[in-house]
Amino acid sequence: MRYVVLDTETTGLDPLQGHRIIEIGCVEIVNRRVTQRHFHTYLNPDRDSDPGALEVHGLTTEFLSDKPRFEDKVDEFLDFIRDGHVIIHNAEFDIRFLNAELSRLQRGDFRGMCLSVVDSLLHARELHPGKRNSLDSLCDRYGISNAHRVLHGALLDSELLAEVWLAMTRGQDSLVIDLGDTGGQVATDFGAFDPSVLPVVTVADSDLAAHRAYLAGLDKESKGQTLWRKWEPLPAE
Repeated sequence: MRYVVLDTETTGLDPLQGHRIIEIGCVEIVNRRVTQRHFHTYLNPDRDSDPGALEVHGLTTEFLSDKPRFEDKVDEFLDFIRDGHVIIHNAEFDIRFLNAELSRLQRGDFRGMCLSVVDSLLHARELHPGKRNSLDSLCDRYGISNAHRVLHGALLDSELLAEVWLAMTRGQDSLVIDLGDTGGQVATDFGAFDPSVLPVVTVADSDLAAHRAYLAGLDKESKGQTLWRKWEPLPAE
């Protein structure tokens, strides 16, 4: 399964006030492994950032003045996310900005450009109700170093979120049955079973003796309360 972890930086908080995206960062996860593929670009927004936003990301108007505009990178960006499930922390914020940029180009809704959108903030709130679930807080909770994160950056934040997502969902996929194109039906006709092909593994007498001694020790420590004694008494030594 392919995931794309996405983050943006913007000139302000509200696209309805003319604020724009100035950076997009995407990291690819395939089969629960972060790959070497990523998408990253700075964008010229043709406007200044609000002072509060500038304090967060540090991307000045002068720095962004020679960068490409969204329309110059949109096809490359959409190609990268197209066949992925996109993970975004506080997804509604980024999607409002992405939809505003796509609307200017009459390119449709962002959710229609990828397989699905997963909000990692909502997932974190379900796992850790009542706790802080910012990216920094989750990094601390899962032991992921973010010491190099002085300012927010879309690519760096995507890389951190990818590690956080894998930590939050560790073990989750082990119970998932991928039905593929079976229409919801799991195939059960595996043909005739031939037990002769099964390997026969024998246990050495010394191993059996060591195992019995280990069980006897457990039984002694529990003062005879071990459950297996109800079904099979320990063999006499």
